[in-house]
Amino acid sequence: MNISFTIAKRTLFSEKNSFSKFIIKLSIAATMLSVMAMIITISFVNGFQDKVSEKIFSFWGHIRVQHLEANKALVAEETPVYKNDSILKIIKLQPEVLHVSAFATKSAVLEKNKSIEGVLIKGIESTYDSIQLSSLISYGKWLNFSDTNYSKEILVSQAIANVLNIQVNDTIQTHFIATQNGQSSTVRKLKVAGIYKTGIEEYDKLFIIADIRLLQRLNNWQSNQIGGYELVLSNYNHLDSFNNNLLDKLPNEWISKSIKEIYPNIFDWLNIQDVNRNVVFIIMSIVAIINLITCLLVLVLERTRMIGILKAVGTPNFQIQQIFLCHAFIINILGIGGGLIAGLGLCFLQQHTHIITLDESSYYISYAPIKIIGWQVMLVCVCTGIVCFLSLIIPSWVVKTLSPVKAIQFR
Repeated sequence: MNISFTIAKRTLFSEKNSFSKFIIKLSIAATMLSVMAMIITISFVNGFQDKVSEKIFSFWGHIRVQHLEANKALVAEETPVYKNDSILKIIKLQPEVLHVSAFATKSAVLEKNKSIEGVLIKGIESTYDSIQLSSLISYGKWLNFSDTNYSKEILVSQAIANVLNIQVNDTIQTHFIATQNGQSSTVRKLKVAGIYKTGIEEYDKLFIIADIRLLQRLNNWQSNQIGGYELVLSNYNHLDSFNNNLLDKLPNEWISKSIKEIYPNIFDWLNIQDVNRNVVFIIMSIVAIINLITCLLVLVLERTRMIGILKAVGTPNFQIQQIFLCHAFIINILGIGGGLIAGLGLCFLQQHTHIITLDESSYYISYAPIKIIGWQVMLVCVCTGIVCFLSLIIPSWVVKTLSPVKAIQFR
């Protein structure tokens, strides 16, 4: 193997102006381009799915637990339920749960300068985990909760603020729609504490955030009546399995649903990105394999006389094959190494500069996000090397079919 490697190394770049040298460089470049494209693709898909999911989860958490109501959408107003210690105990006993908070929703109409906009107000508690949602606030600040009375502050979305020309600290006349028999519509003047932007049209055009005690007052609920519970998990990758396990432990009159089930269209669209990623992987792999096979056949053709001489002096076929497999190994190492460096370099550049932008109204995010997962990058490199190397065994068998006399006479 050492003799084969020495011959391969000396013959691979020996001729300065040979056609084979051009083919070798072209094959290295094709392999490098394929690996780079796969690394960038997998990093972009990971980042895109992670960032969009993070926005959705930061607004609604991962799981919603509510009282079971047949034929009622989970994004509509809820029938009130009392805070249930046994339900809370079941939820908090699950090790995956990081945070639990109560919520409620209510329909309303915002009015400013004779312009109106229908919204759905999400009421939250003062103990609400606001860290992730606070990062989405573009202007202003988080709600200021009072210990003695409900907060009269709200958070509105940038989309609603643009429609109604709302600024931070503006006072908005809010009409709450009656939902019970005999209950009249109510008007409240609420102050805009902040303006948020998720980039997700389904949220930004519909929801505003307020104190749950405001909704309790308007609905004539008691202080321990809520719409349901919102759960935040430590790892959303186990969302479906956790939801199934929790559903089995809850009483029959209670139900839990993951946000994936409540907003399936967004997550179905995110899952399509996996298909796009696999298509890129297949195309890039085929390009790399075809280029390497072509390269090796050209090398065998140009080294035909050398093969004939080696056979004439008694060199075994497998040892001659090893010379060309060493060629393939060197090309693979240079191509994969170059692709790894270029791919990671471009990913780090995008991470720090956000030079590649996206249409936020279509993609829910204003730039191409990148998430590099080390083991996936290494898997791309290793699998590319293995697949390319195995595909090069076939053209190396051409060596066995060459006659020493005809090979020496070949020009």
